Amino acid sequence: MNKRQQYQFLRRAPDNPMEQPLRKNIWLKLHIDLPLLTLLCLASLLGIIQLYSASGLNIDLVIKQTMSFFLGLSVLLFLAQIPPRFYQGLSPWLYLAVLGLLIMVALFGTVAMGARRWLTIPHVTRFQPSEFMKLAMPMMMAWFLAQRVLPPSFKVIIGAFAIIALPAALIARQPDLGTALLVTASGFFVLFMAGLPWWFLGLCLTGVTAIAPLAWHFLHDYQKQRLITLINPEADPLGTGWNIIQSKTAIGSGGFWGKGWLNGSQAHLEFLPEGHTDFIIATYSEEFGLIGIIVLLLLYGAIIFRCLYIASTANDSYSRLLAGAITLSFFVYVFVNAGMVSGILPVVGVPLPFISYGGTAMITLMSGFGILMSIHTHKKLLL
Repeated sequence: MNKRQQYQFLRRAPDNPMEQPLRKNIWLKLHIDLPLLTLLCLASLLGIIQLYSASGLNIDLVIKQTMSFFLGLSVLLFLAQIPPRFYQGLSPWLYLAVLGLLIMVALFGTVAMGARRWLTIPHVTRFQPSEFMKLAMPMMMAWFLAQRVLPPSFKVIIGAFAIIALPAALIARQPDLGTALLVTASGFFVLFMAGLPWWFLGLCLTGVTAIAPLAWHFLHDYQKQRLITLINPEADPLGTGWNIIQSKTAIGSGGFWGKGWLNGSQAHLEFLPEGHTDFIIATYSEEFGLIGIIVLLLLYGAIIFRCLYIASTANDSYSRLLAGAITLSFFVYVFVNAGMVSGILPVVGVPLPFISYGGTAMITLMSGFGILMSIHTHKKLLL
């Protein structure tokens, strides 16, 4: 190599041999998983577009939802900067703090619509502590099990059930059975991924089946009615069965291609209550049809697949258990909402992630994904 060739080589080569890889990893240095962030933004954009139609062209709700998204995005970016080891140390304290808030709800909570679910800060805001337990529960369970030999022993399993049962009972007492079941599921997912024996799982299912007839007598009247409506909504078509009947009508009327954006009749003519919150997927199906539902499910599937990849590549037990539980909890939110709107599950008031209107749900979801990004990006930087 002559001097001219040496000069050209040096001029093209980076001063630092690590410079080029670092340029490629700029998103990693910012602790952002770009594929996941892109998918979340697409889902939120789709939700804002549909909210405008489902709310009857209410621009105020669209603005509020957009602000909630950017607030949630800020929370996501902030939480992504914090190393997973910090979350591991914070987990039991966060669990105890939210548990204390649930006890305060039981003693001093604000009653609205026949339920005591909220705490009110005078002249500031009103919030629902049970939403925070959806994240605090898997964090606590991951912390509890990561310190022990896996798969867990019978004694550890009993302790884990106690951790799950206490907040779930407080939430069910409000009453909010739907949220109580979601919190229970988020804790159970951690236990399942930690190696819960199949025989124990079968024993639990057998026990639940055995006590179901007895549990019926402890349900509130409206909870019993929801189960009856699930079996036969046509028994009271103008009362308790109205929502399900109108929801299925909206889904079926969309056909394959849908009626087109802003052209849905069930929501716009106010046949479908809560068309912009719990039942927004029915209005979406009416306007975008089967093809729109397929696109939405593929988008959710891509989010879940990416999150499972993050969970499977985590480098310690706490991170793997927590990431897996957050991912499976997200799947349950989608499944339960789609199931209740289509009439295969009872109505439990679970919003559709990123699509339904709701600021608290948006921020809680984005917080979970922020922790997932922290787990993934900090692990990559250590490699």
